[in-house]
Amino acid sequence: MRPAYAVGALVAALLPVPVTSTPVSYRDARVPVERRVQDLLGRMTLADKIGQMTQAERGAVAADPTLVTEWRLGSVLSGGGSVPTPNTPAAWVDTVNTLQRAALATPLKIPILYGVDAVHGHGNVYGATVFPHNIGLGASRDPRLVEQVYRATAEEMRATGIRWNFAPCVCVTRDDRWGRAYESFGEDPALVTRMLTAVDGLEKNGVLATVKHYAGDGDTTYGTGTGDYPIDQGVTITSRADFARIDLAPYVAAVTRHGVRSVMPSFSSVDWTDDGVGNPVNMHGHRELLTGTLKGKLGFDGFLISDWEGIHHLPGTLADQARAGVNAGIDMFMEPNTAPQFEAALTAEVQAGRVPMTRIDDAVSRILRVKFQLGLFENPYATAGEVGTAAHRALGREAVAASQVLLKNNARTLPLRPDARIYVAGRNADDIGNQAGGWTLDWQGRTGDSIPGTTILDGIRQVAPAASVTFSADASAPIARTDVGVVVVGETPYAEGFGDVGGPVCSWCPAPQQEPKSLTLQPADRAVVDKVCDAVTRCVVLIVSGRPQVITDQLGSIDALVASWLPGSEGGGVADVLFGRRPFTGRLPVSWPRSVDQVPINIGDRPYNPLFAYGYGLRT
Repeated sequence: MRPAYAVGALVAALLPVPVTSTPVSYRDARVPVERRVQDLLGRMTLADKIGQMTQAERGAVAADPTLVTEWRLGSVLSGGGSVPTPNTPAAWVDTVNTLQRAALATPLKIPILYGVDAVHGHGNVYGATVFPHNIGLGASRDPRLVEQVYRATAEEMRATGIRWNFAPCVCVTRDDRWGRAYESFGEDPALVTRMLTAVDGLEKNGVLATVKHYAGDGDTTYGTGTGDYPIDQGVTITSRADFARIDLAPYVAAVTRHGVRSVMPSFSSVDWTDDGVGNPVNMHGHRELLTGTLKGKLGFDGFLISDWEGIHHLPGTLADQARAGVNAGIDMFMEPNTAPQFEAALTAEVQAGRVPMTRIDDAVSRILRVKFQLGLFENPYATAGEVGTAAHRALGREAVAASQVLLKNNARTLPLRPDARIYVAGRNADDIGNQAGGWTLDWQGRTGDSIPGTTILDGIRQVAPAASVTFSADASAPIARTDVGVVVVGETPYAEGFGDVGGPVCSWCPAPQQEPKSLTLQPADRAVVDKVCDAVTRCVVLIVSGRPQVITDQLGSIDALVASWLPGSEGGGVADVLFGRRPFTGRLPVSWPRSVDQVPINIGDRPYNPLFAYGYGLRT
């Protein structure tokens, strides 16, 4: 039996807010934030509080915005590919403002916080500047540039009315077979920590940053993945000491040095070898790491947002999952299509005494604190701005050039002469969707002419107008021995799950993406490399990919080899370094393996004998 005072407190929490003459301090911007939080918290019913802890997807409420009012939602998100029609800044702002008006129709008029995955620019929005994915930014070794990229991302997000970014990913990628490897800045926690200026770029420009996925998702063991995915959402099998050194380190810095205010737990689990392997604990229910370490030892005073249906990875019913997630320390729950069911389940758990009101009040206080800090109560509505500005595209081009890593350059093949005869081949030479990668317009990305921008072929033609350029994607056009071959090959877009090597293909993706993911070039790519490099005197190969592609057996016929990563919308940056307008300065953020059998391979391993070591990169 619960004590009488606990029952009384619960009944009081369920009652409507009484009408009194008490000054409404929370609406006064002159009042300190903590006083505003406590004033508002004291006026909220349990329904108000649980609503603030709930996030629904745009598609679940856009057709009927009154659901935001009815459910008392604290947040709405757009998942990858969830966009208004038309997909313009004005339509985005109209969507956000419409949902905001519904939130402000609640008795306490608490604004919603709208979130989106803008992981390499505001990629959901047509016409936005699409920057290199984090793996390329890690190759730049330039924290200042990273801050500028994320600042520009923040500006384009605000132009569409959105104030919350589910980025940056500060995972440390330790296995190239993982389909999210390109979301990481690299394999070394020290490098990832240096790139936390991404948080500053967002936060200093009015957008809430989210570091994810806490913690260990880049370090999961191949073969432990969920469902058909060999490694995604798997288990990090490690000692506490190694976990702290590799997986936790960037989050420590994000909280203690960069003041991040939102953290997203990982789909993955942790299995401490110190305790004997065989007892993995999913991060969404890991009280030791969420509450004990993050909120306790590190003093994190922001809030935790679950990943997409993240608590559904916990055992039991939705009520069991909600109870476990809240009690572990999660504050807001991304329940894209099950928001009312989640609210009902959590309400029942509180009423049954299985989730204490102190935990609910702590969660809601954290959420409200951030909303007050962002100024949402004073300025809940947005006005449309511009995306894809000339300044941002110029910055994107600079970031692309800085991310290129020169791995081989025999006989000074690069830079190319501006008046050279150039034979361009390969499926990624003139495919802006492939060079943008996943999380571009759609969750898994799109191949083909999907976004405005400049392909690598476009860039070559623009940078070297005096050059004689022949383009043949499959190298079927005649090749002259005196041509300089530029072969652009690599991967097609993917995101987590379907990006796992050895995992299932994405059957609903465009046909070119329906290919098994691999750490080696596809047969057609290999054939184009062989054909062009055997036919010309000098041959340059560019690999457009989210991770290394093993090319050891073809390296002898290649004169110059470039890791171009996933450059995004500004392919002119690749041409800038090919023709010497900018020098090659990039360095490998991950080790480049000699063979598939070497994977996983990371700096510090013993033995360590990759084809190209971590940090390698030639200069021109």
